[in-house]
Amino acid sequence: MPKDLIKKWLPNPDTIKQNKSLGFLGDVLHEPNLWHINRHSVSKAFLVGIFVCLIPIPFQMAVAAVIAVWVNCNLPISVALCWLTNPLTMPPIFYANYWVGSHLLGRPPIEMEMELSWKWLADKFVEVGIPLYFGSLVTAIVLSVGSYALIGYIWRRKVRRDWAHRLKTRANHKQHLQTGR
Repeated sequence: MPKDLIKKWLPNPDTIKQNKSLGFLGDVLHEPNLWHINRHSVSKAFLVGIFVCLIPIPFQMAVAAVIAVWVNCNLPISVALCWLTNPLTMPPIFYANYWVGSHLLGRPPIEMEMELSWKWLADKFVEVGIPLYFGSLVTAIVLSVGSYALIGYIWRRKVRRDWAHRLKTRANHKQHLQTGR
């Protein structure tokens, strides 16, 4: 993986550790693996971030941060991935989750017009909520585990290519020294 590119976009750990509004976390932010960029930490961060962003819950970033600390993975990446579901992407993502849940539960998706009222929410919660959350859970598990595996695969492939390139360069250099050219 392009570590330099990832590091370029991530905030500086020292800046975050000195942020007074995060003082309630105490020494938790000083755990080095929360900031490391390695295959295991980044893969787990994708697992956590993708899972949390696909579940329709409030305070997704806080939930992702707590889970990232708990499983000891890269904190900034986990939290940043929650922004995959933003105000523009939430409706299609959560509708897709609802559609998946409806089909897995054997219920046809209902045609409805949405109202922003407590009465509408209370009336439709069971009818819409169960397929939405079931579909969200299934989609989140599949996509987060898939992203974990994909990041691990891409990272290992890049490392293998880099090692092959180094070995080839060393062999060429050694051959160059032996032939005297």
